[in-house]
Amino acid sequence: MTVAATPAGHLRVLGIGDSDSYVKWGVAVLDRMPVTWNTQLVVLETPVTPTADQLEAALAGSDQTLERTPVLSLAQTVALVGESSPDVVLLALRGPVVRVMVRAIVAAAKAAGVARPVIVTGLPGISIPATSKALYYRSQADFFLLHSKREIADFTTLACGMGIQQAFGLASLPFLPKRRTAVPGGLATTGDIIFAAQAKVPKERDDRMRLLGWLIATARQHPTRRVVIKLRGRAGEPQTHAEKYPFDVLLAEWESEQTGPGESLPDNLVVATGALSGYLDSAAGLVTVSSTAAIEAAALGVPVLALDDFGTSAELINLVFEGSNLLASSPELVAAEFRHPNSGWLDENYFHSSSDENWVGGIEALVRRRDVGSLSLRPQYRGRLGGRFRHVWDRKSAFGELDTSLAGSIAGIVGQPARLALMAYNRRRNAATTTGRANTPGTPVASSASATTTPAARIRR
Repeated sequence: MTVAATPAGHLRVLGIGDSDSYVKWGVAVLDRMPVTWNTQLVVLETPVTPTADQLEAALAGSDQTLERTPVLSLAQTVALVGESSPDVVLLALRGPVVRVMVRAIVAAAKAAGVARPVIVTGLPGISIPATSKALYYRSQADFFLLHSKREIADFTTLACGMGIQQAFGLASLPFLPKRRTAVPGGLATTGDIIFAAQAKVPKERDDRMRLLGWLIATARQHPTRRVVIKLRGRAGEPQTHAEKYPFDVLLAEWESEQTGPGESLPDNLVVATGALSGYLDSAAGLVTVSSTAAIEAAALGVPVLALDDFGTSAELINLVFEGSNLLASSPELVAAEFRHPNSGWLDENYFHSSSDENWVGGIEALVRRRDVGSLSLRPQYRGRLGGRFRHVWDRKSAFGELDTSLAGSIAGIVGQPARLALMAYNRRRNAATTTGRANTPGTPVASSASATTTPAARIRR
């Protein structure tokens, strides 16, 4: 289908976000688009829709406001795409939802008799290592935004290995200030120490309690500073990743279990939520395991410490910090020995020159292809068996109880047992394969330990 050519530099862009971190990423990408582009953001109602407070924090500092950012159902969002016929749709969504929305957008455009929009997607934070699931769910998108030269290289290699043809665009991590401020090393004489918490890192309760112990010790060691446990959300609030052991709950448990008579938690240890930018403005240092907050802080010249007591691995999402000078252990945290990244690490990892970026031109080129009818929809990578029933199942899996359709209910009843049976079969098959290799002379068996760990991590595992 051909359409009238879109005036150069005047694209209409609809951003669709779902969870708190994806909304924050999506609105930041929209804000960095050329000022001549007409941009709009809506929030898609899913099981992880942000609360009003989370949404306000995600929109902080942007051109969007709560009043201008409606929360829409799947049907309302699809109707908006059909009615407004945008040139570009930015899917700032979790992977399973991206897969469903691509199908819905294509169907809406077809029903409206218009050319479908260019579909752009991406990931909201550190994306090293590249993961097959990130590509699998987004295989039909026209353009995939990444934020470092290293991410581009790793995802390109992975896509080739998976047989996926994908176009990647290099953009700056949109949370970062547009210019990096050079600040001498060392901790400022005043200011807070900020801990950027994560829902899934570290994973185990004991490790999260150990981490709390180090933060408590840091607060006691530095009584003139606040040590702020910065949460993405309070216990029970929706997040991109489900949090099994929320730090605010663990802190209450710590106080009841581990403080003796006459003891209490230090007054300068506080729990807070809200936009990270408001805390970095007055921060003396930031500590995390692997949060993107470390990159945001480094961009502002705030010294950082990325804890490596739990090891360095893909599971911990901290391999990217190897060679950065930011990895350090808990004694250095308690001593407040924060640091700045090595200059040699910066260019490949989120601090490239803006002149290296190609994402705006890449989107414009795709719109031109769309306008002349030469932009074909990419094939779905795997997951094609089952036809319409598979599509209904994918939608039910992504939207859960919010999918109240009869077809979705049937898919849930039929599909969940089938899925569990398939998972059990795959586990048995993998176990048999591993046993077979172990019984074959000269065949090495892969270790379950992380490829790179600290000595303490090796002992624990």
